[in-house]
Amino acid sequence: MSSTLASGATCAALLDHKVNDILGGKEDLCQYAGKVLLVVNTASYCGYTPQYKGLQALNEKYKARGLVILGFPSNDFGAQEPGSNQEIADFCDRTYAVRFPMFAKTSVKEPGGSQVFDALAKATGERPKWNFHKYLIGRDGATVASFASKVEPESAEFTAKVEELLGKPSPTR
Repeated sequence: MSSTLASGATCAALLDHKVNDILGGKEDLCQYAGKVLLVVNTASYCGYTPQYKGLQALNEKYKARGLVILGFPSNDFGAQEPGSNQEIADFCDRTYAVRFPMFAKTSVKEPGGSQVFDALAKATGERPKWNFHKYLIGRDGATVASFASKVEPESAEFTAKVEELLGKPSPTR
């Protein structure tokens, strides 16, 4: 099921969620309809935490072409995200100059923890097994690819998929 936005664009069911941003505001993920999305669960004290640098580099490189990165901090794996949302926001800004949208700390590991991650797990058959699991969602809001934590954001495999999805036109509106 999908809903129609005021602009006339269609919001795919995968994006039809309202979530809290990292500073407590409400965000409707439908605002990203027609974009290529990279959804990633993050943590500040993980061996993969340096991937923030690669994520921010992707953000800078592809934002103008329609890539939007959405970060969802989670303390599900190894208790590696123990801080408050404000502490996480400060860490991301101070340490990696993160400029992509970050959302409130959420549970991604088990069904029922996050509607967004439940929908992504259903679409791909894969739920995050650790921090920095990545999902790429095509402009159509239905094409989804899943990448394990070890896949670096700037790796050839990953950027090839980003390029492929960015090369596909937005759905007709």
